[in-house]
Amino acid sequence: MKIKALYSLALVTLLLITTGGDAVSKTTVIKLATLAPEGSAWTEIFNGLNAELKAKTNNGVRLKIYAGGVLGDEKDMIRKMFVGQIHGAVLTSAGLSSIFNEMDVFQIPFLFETYDEVDYVLKKMDGFFKKGFEDKGYILPAWSEGGFIRLMSTKPIASLEDLRTAKVWTWEDAPMAKAIFDEARISAIPLSLPDVLVGLQTGLVEVVYAPPSGAISLQWFTKTKYMTDVPLMYLIGGIVIRKNIFQNLSSDHRQVLLELCPKYMDQLKLEVRKENQDAIKVMSKHGVKLIRPSEEQIKEFKDISTKAMNRQIGKSFSKKIKNEVIGYVEAYRSKKK
Repeated sequence: MKIKALYSLALVTLLLITTGGDAVSKTTVIKLATLAPEGSAWTEIFNGLNAELKAKTNNGVRLKIYAGGVLGDEKDMIRKMFVGQIHGAVLTSAGLSSIFNEMDVFQIPFLFETYDEVDYVLKKMDGFFKKGFEDKGYILPAWSEGGFIRLMSTKPIASLEDLRTAKVWTWEDAPMAKAIFDEARISAIPLSLPDVLVGLQTGLVEVVYAPPSGAISLQWFTKTKYMTDVPLMYLIGGIVIRKNIFQNLSSDHRQVLLELCPKYMDQLKLEVRKENQDAIKVMSKHGVKLIRPSEEQIKEFKDISTKAMNRQIGKSFSKKIKNEVIGYVEAYRSKKK
């Protein structure tokens, strides 16, 4: 009898672990982390995704969202996915490229000029990148985005020389960003994203970079006075989930997840694009001044970026993928002429 009792206890314990603590309904809980703050468009969209996911799986699958970087920066999230503390994350290009380094191609400055170009290239390259993540042990059910990045600063920044005399923040473990700053002879200060606001408050950093809506969500605009009105690079994002977690779902539940993630991420893209337009107006009303570099100064930025890009071939991304992506961009532009 004791053996039977112990067996029953072990079985119940196993059920509790594998069903997120709900052995009756057998709900699979997918723990998902994001840097996006609570109340942002990102978390609102994920709440909608979670509600429909629960409804369409009869509460068989639900998401538990850890928002606002409560589990650390993207490096921490990836480490926690690897050891099984969480099952997935919403990552930007910095995190995505640390899993599959070919993603670093999206961090090339001035690669894209419009969202239409971005959408075209992603459609063409979708299969390649998703296969790359699958080979690394992840699935990428949908792309998301942050928008086009601009410089925010406590003093006017219009040229490379302005940057060289300022305290510039950079992502930790961001090879492409490091290559650009090294090429420009800028000694950037690496900080995790949650530490940047404090860095601005204390004067540790004077220049940061983010999409306009991100600067509002993260409250960076409250500590900066200027925005350099040049879209430097596109900030891609994506949902990644550990492949073994995904495969443990029933085939029906996997299909629901694969249908709903793109649906809600497409909604998020539209929302983020609108928010970025509105954010510039909001920041201007709050006293943030727009700085527009001259064409000569912009060319200087582009020349440095090209040199840095060429240095990163074979390190951050392959020459083949760089040429393929740039080829699609040029093909799209030629069609629009």
